[in-house]
Amino acid sequence: MRFSGLSLLLAASVTIAGCTFKGVPEPELSARDAEFMALVPKAQEDLRYGRYLMDDTTGEEPGTVVVDTKERFLYYVLPGKKVIRYGVAVGDEAYGWTGIARVARKAEWPDWNPPPEMKARWPHVRFTKGGPENPLGARALYLYDGDNRDTLYRIHGTNEPEKIGLAVSSGCIRMKNIDVVDLYNRVGANAKVIVR
Repeated sequence: MRFSGLSLLLAASVTIAGCTFKGVPEPELSARDAEFMALVPKAQEDLRYGRYLMDDTTGEEPGTVVVDTKERFLYYVLPGKKVIRYGVAVGDEAYGWTGIARVARKAEWPDWNPPPEMKARWPHVRFTKGGPENPLGARALYLYDGDNRDTLYRIHGTNEPEKIGLAVSSGCIRMKNIDVVDLYNRVGANAKVIVR
């Protein structure tokens, strides 16, 4: 049996600059997840933005979510000085947000009701019921500030997976649907989120 260089690379763990790159297993999906995800357009996979188990360079407590908006990665901190790194799309310069928040609410295939400011900028946006055509994708984590106010920013899935790795959103952090399901399954209520 012959293997291409790419398949050998994917099959092996590779150590680069002190980080062990290894795929994280796929999360279990419900029948609805599988049905809806099959309807979302497929995108060319970019290995840089895959889901990897790595050494922790954040220095944060386990259970913390750290988003690096410049590099387009989200890190979920695990015990034992490890993180799971996910590729993300972030807000473009005009709409980007940084700060500290907490996960106040989690939702599966949530409805999307764009805020008035977004409707003023883009009159074509409208309420969308949860499902494969919804911009929030498979899951959403709702971020609230220290005064328990909704920041209106979310970490959520996407129906545009080809945009992972880009600065294109209105400030929210977008993830591939399979990745946001994995993160959703791991993140606890009131988890700390640092966006920098």
